[in-house]
Amino acid sequence: MKAILLAAGMGTRLRPLTENTPKSLIKINDEPLLERQVKFLKEIGVNEIHVITGYLAGKFEYLKERYNINLIYNEHYNKYNNIYSMFLAKDFLGDSYVIDADVYLTRNFLKKDIKKSSYFSGVKDTFEKEWKINYDDQQKIHNIEVVSGKNYILSGVSYWNNRDADIIKNILNSLADKFESEELKKLYWDDIVKENLDKLDVYIEKISTNDWYEIDNLKELEQLVILLNR
Repeated sequence: MKAILLAAGMGTRLRPLTENTPKSLIKINDEPLLERQVKFLKEIGVNEIHVITGYLAGKFEYLKERYNINLIYNEHYNKYNNIYSMFLAKDFLGDSYVIDADVYLTRNFLKKDIKKSSYFSGVKDTFEKEWKINYDDQQKIHNIEVVSGKNYILSGVSYWNNRDADIIKNILNSLADKFESEELKKLYWDDIVKENLDKLDVYIEKISTNDWYEIDNLKELEQLVILLNR
């Protein structure tokens, strides 16, 4: 089992904290977000970890020695959303977790015996324009839509088995000569999944509301720190 951590973004809404520190290396209770994810991965036996860097890439160098991880540099970190990071990491996709490195995990809900491709998802209240998961009685995901309100939404954590990974890799390979298009510049890698669910076999893996927090701005960061220190 492997893991791909997407950490190339600039985190502009967290400035001035991100002037000299990548968003995923911001510390919560003295622990960088990404390091917490790496520790949780290693707890379940995932030792092959690939981190896609971009903004302030040199700040990640210490992780190679500390955790024996592989760094992949995305030189276009300020040009595309994370679809290009996944394009660079596609050869490592398969029996692998994919995690947005700027997500704070309050507990280790990662599974070492997972077999089905899965989006880890919990209910969040009154969120604006989040990725809502629609699924059937067998927990299979049949639709993902960007909406607002109280919903099961993407947490930034997913697992992909070899079968579905091969399909995604083929689609990413087909985009190799199209990255100059304005349409691709706006896409997230989850758009590939969203638009090809009929070819994939993806399930919802339910987690609790407070199992993860996405930190997009200074207010959300402050609220999380207060919550964790109650």
